[in-house]
Amino acid sequence: MSQILVTGGAGFLGSHLCDRLIEAGHDVLCVDNFFTGSKDNIRHLIGHPSFELLRHDVTFPLYVEVGQIYNLACPASPVHYQHDPVQTTKTSVHGAINMLGLAKRTRARILQASTSEVYGDPEVHPQPESYWGRTNPVGIRSCYDEGKRCAETLFFDYWRQHQLEIKVMRIFNTYGPRMHPNDGRVVSNFIVQALKGEPITIYGDGTQTRSFCYVDDLIEGMRRLMNSAIDITGPINIGNPGEFTMLELAEKVVSLVGGKSKITYQPLPSDDPKQRQPDITQARTKLDWSPKVSLDDGLKETVDYFRKRLGV
Repeated sequence: MSQILVTGGAGFLGSHLCDRLIEAGHDVLCVDNFFTGSKDNIRHLIGHPSFELLRHDVTFPLYVEVGQIYNLACPASPVHYQHDPVQTTKTSVHGAINMLGLAKRTRARILQASTSEVYGDPEVHPQPESYWGRTNPVGIRSCYDEGKRCAETLFFDYWRQHQLEIKVMRIFNTYGPRMHPNDGRVVSNFIVQALKGEPITIYGDGTQTRSFCYVDDLIEGMRRLMNSAIDITGPINIGNPGEFTMLELAEKVVSLVGGKSKITYQPLPSDDPKQRQPDITQARTKLDWSPKVSLDDGLKETVDYFRKRLGV
């Protein structure tokens, strides 16, 4: 296969995807503007004959020759995407337009990393792909939620209008090594606080739920979708249907770390979903995919990573 482009390739998910693609024998062009990505995530790949790194912002056009495009570029945690919400929307929308334009020119197959956030604070549980969602279009999270929704629209319009080979995956909460320690996501928050012996902060009463997918499982699902039959466009949910409350997650982390962190409570942020659980029927039937790594096993790997990174 010709070169594979991974936008956001120095990020948490992107760097793991680059690893997997190179292990499979592909040539990889990693594109990142390093807003949230880090060279530390891909430093071990620099100098590899099958790996090329390009500093580039996807809100500007890119002219390269590629056979597949994984479009992962976008801040994905509230702390980061709310830092510059206009740029977040531009990254989702202009980035999608530019990558779709590249795919159109090169006739490359293109995958969009969308998000469970398109479902908003759902009234349907668990969330199937047929559910249209319940989002606030003018809230503080809208730059991300609506940006991703618009990107999905663009992908399907390019598919209908230009017969592009598209794949759209909706990613549910994912965790694992290389998460940014200050990204504000619940798994990294809890682990970092516990390792430092600080109080663990739960927003809300702790009964809100999330479903946590280990990064290796997520990347396997992503690759299966990219290489699926041409008529499988998605959107397809990729996530772990195991559902846990925030309090259950906090207790697991404290037990794993072995510290004495107390649990404290803060008000729930605006528009924060109360429930999140994927219906992965399509992933199981169309991709023969389901997650393999349990939350306990995945958390152990993630805690070990943060111990080394923080030196505690």
